[in-house]
Amino acid sequence: MLDTTRPVIPSPAARMQRVKGRAHVVVGPNGLRDLAQSGSAKAMLPRVHSATPEVVFLNTSGGLTGGDVLDYTLEAEDGAALTGASQTAERAYAATVDALPASVSIRLKAGRGATLNWLPQETILFEGAALERTTCADLAADARFLFVETVVLGRAAMGESLHRLTFRDRREVRRGGRLDYLEPLEINASTLATRDNAVTLAGARAVATIGLFDQGAEDLAEALRDVTQEGVTAGVSGWNGKLVIRAMAADGYPLRRYVAQTIEKLTRGPLPRVWQI
Repeated sequence: MLDTTRPVIPSPAARMQRVKGRAHVVVGPNGLRDLAQSGSAKAMLPRVHSATPEVVFLNTSGGLTGGDVLDYTLEAEDGAALTGASQTAERAYAATVDALPASVSIRLKAGRGATLNWLPQETILFEGAALERTTCADLAADARFLFVETVVLGRAAMGESLHRLTFRDRREVRRGGRLDYLEPLEINASTLATRDNAVTLAGARAVATIGLFDQGAEDLAEALRDVTQEGVTAGVSGWNGKLVIRAMAADGYPLRRYVAQTIEKLTRGPLPRVWQI
């Protein structure tokens, strides 16, 4: 150790690196119209066997933590058909106490006569996660829109039990310029403390919402009630051109199987290529 007469001044705390990413994709009836990406947000268009092109979004940072910002935009122009998905499950890791929540913004648009499927894989929340996400869809009056959102509270196979996190999720659908559907969701430490209560999580570790917006969508409700999966509890509602399915399970895997069956029925086609069941 070297002696010195100069005073030792503590170095300032290192600023933690944060992720920022943006990916923007527009597809028309004849294929790709616009593509832009920056930071950790990427968009790929894999080869598919179906007539509907697929856009796969991914976050190259490998997960989200406090202060990270992601912005995704996906648009199907008039007459186009398009499926958007995520490469794998998104993971929200523990955030430092003084950090801002991770922020994810998803903007979706479907033009006249367009079909847009937004089918990301699960979001897995870890102990101490802080995540705020908004999904806004702007649809023409005659567009067809299908979405799924699945949230898994820790990994059962790893013995994880969550007690502290903040997750705020907001879904908004406008059809023909008017607000047609609005759903806010918040899961926090209070929710987890009462997770066995029937009005919170009813003991579930994984929850999913599937929504279809299309003329006559409510007519499919009865057929969707026939979709079952062991270990999954689900409810189906249909009204005014909307079909909404809510499902929950004690583990993510049976819920994933249920969601996959439901998507295949609603799209009358295969799952996105990146999905693995």
